[in-house]
Amino acid sequence: MMKLLQFGAGNIGRGFIAQIFAHAGYEVVFVDIDDVLVRELNRQHRYRIEVKDASPQTLWVEGVRAVHFNDRDIVVKEISTADIAATAVGAQALPSLYPVIADGLVERWRSGGGPLDIIICENLRNAAEIVRRGLQEHVPPNFPLDEMVGLVETSIGRMIPLMPDEVRRAEPLLIYAEAYNTLIVDKKGFKNPVPAVPQIDAKENMKAYVDRKLFIHNLGHSATAYIGYVTDPKMVYIWQAVEHEDVRPLVERVMWESGHALIAEYPDEFNEVNQQEHIDDLLRRFANRALGDTIHRVGRDLLRKLGPNERLIGALRLDLKHGIEPDATIHAIAAALLFRATDDKGQLYPRDEEFVKVWYPKGVEAILTEISHLDLDNPLHRTVIQRVKESHDRLAIMRK
Repeated sequence: MMKLLQFGAGNIGRGFIAQIFAHAGYEVVFVDIDDVLVRELNRQHRYRIEVKDASPQTLWVEGVRAVHFNDRDIVVKEISTADIAATAVGAQALPSLYPVIADGLVERWRSGGGPLDIIICENLRNAAEIVRRGLQEHVPPNFPLDEMVGLVETSIGRMIPLMPDEVRRAEPLLIYAEAYNTLIVDKKGFKNPVPAVPQIDAKENMKAYVDRKLFIHNLGHSATAYIGYVTDPKMVYIWQAVEHEDVRPLVERVMWESGHALIAEYPDEFNEVNQQEHIDDLLRRFANRALGDTIHRVGRDLLRKLGPNERLIGALRLDLKHGIEPDATIHAIAAALLFRATDDKGQLYPRDEEFVKVWYPKGVEAILTEISHLDLDNPLHRTVIQRVKESHDRLAIMRK
């Protein structure tokens, strides 16, 4: 039996990647730092996914096991014998994997094993190059890294909400997910043949699809949360925002600004017809009441989402590059600055609390230059900063 080594047993690792590989006949071995998840995976050797959609479905993922990340020697051995690997740990945690993956690749090489393809399931542009540089720092001099590892970028479209605390305590392995389960991957990243997994869609021009995911899907999802929140701070669910008569048209405009910029950037991949189909499908999925996705979950982590190449500012830069008027995107950025949605306990996300206490008092210009890295010496950026400030001020007055 072929073996997938899955780093990260969280929402995407357990709720998407492991599912499609297990159902294709792979043994799935998780590597995770969470004691409860590791214990329960090794005790039950299976878990349940509840598909929350118009046609609900229960999926079982069978024959799984787990290794604790701190059991380094065992993890190295698993890497040396895996047929394929994947990461889904979050961009901030990704560097913690480099030393052990490097050791596993060295062990694999010394034992005469072939190259290992690693599917990188992170919201991260240029992920393959970032991971390659990280691994390079931990392998011996003259180690044939590029011969021993294939680094495969992805576009992860499946939406998985946060599990309620009481559900997670009662059944730690249970996952809720939407029905969508296509995994777009970089065909050119593989050293071995593309896995025979039906849900895998291998693309030649992966950069186009990474950018589409970030600048239409992620942007539109976050804009729904931010615009929904400033429209009515009492909204809880994303579907409520999508169904609001003032929110949906503005979110659609945000998505289309990026849609037009992406057509200009990748004319061989995108056009008005396939962008319209994609945007309509996303808005339908955002409106999925059964999924129960919250405005807090989708909008949280402002310090990351206002980053220079992230969904908001990266999309803005692409609009400016191609002469697309970014009026709705500017409105979404201004709304993000006022985002204060809390979880079911009334708590801000910890990094959002830092944003509110440390960064927001510094003002719009400081946020957009120091976090978003817009350049006051660039006339286009300077104009955008002023427009965001004006939009922010109008929204702030309306909220009082």
